[in-house]
Amino acid sequence: MNTHVDSETRRERPAAGARYLPPYGPVDALLGYVLFYLVVDRVTPTVVAVAADIFPDVAPSAVQFALAAFLWFVLVVTTIDQLRRQLAALGLGSHDEVDPDPASRSPPSEPMALVCLLGVVLGGAVAWLSFDRGLEAVVTVVDSLVRLDVGSLLVVDLVVLLVFFVGYGVATWSLDRLVVGGLRWALTD
Repeated sequence: MNTHVDSETRRERPAAGARYLPPYGPVDALLGYVLFYLVVDRVTPTVVAVAADIFPDVAPSAVQFALAAFLWFVLVVTTIDQLRRQLAALGLGSHDEVDPDPASRSPPSEPMALVCLLGVVLGGAVAWLSFDRGLEAVVTVVDSLVRLDVGSLLVVDLVVLLVFFVGYGVATWSLDRLVVGGLRWALTD
């Protein structure tokens, strides 16, 4: 008895007449990077000050350069990932999160679109209301972690940080579903 198991998953290319329907992710990735940029911008003075205390021989400009290089690195990686998603949707290459079958990339149903709209409104409101306090909490948490003074962390800062990031994440995910879903709807009609 032969019990050969083939664990390789086969990805089929879309049919020649299949329409391009974009995968989810580009709006979420763009807004996620914008938030990442704002966070790095806000924590840079803290990181530079702490680095000067811990490593007095390291120039502050070197720390700023390292943070700027890290921002560029994350931008390049994010862009490459989004390009891979779009190319996989076209049938060129593959991406783990993109089904090669365009039929599986249908526009969201009306109830799902309403849930996403609610997510944009509620998540956006939570993120907007907690934006300044959330970024202040990021600076406080980063300062405590870099100085290895976890005892100085306040539970309130951690809760504000969690509420802000969850609200922002829900809003960006939902907005991505609405925008890309709208594109899918426009391309299928």
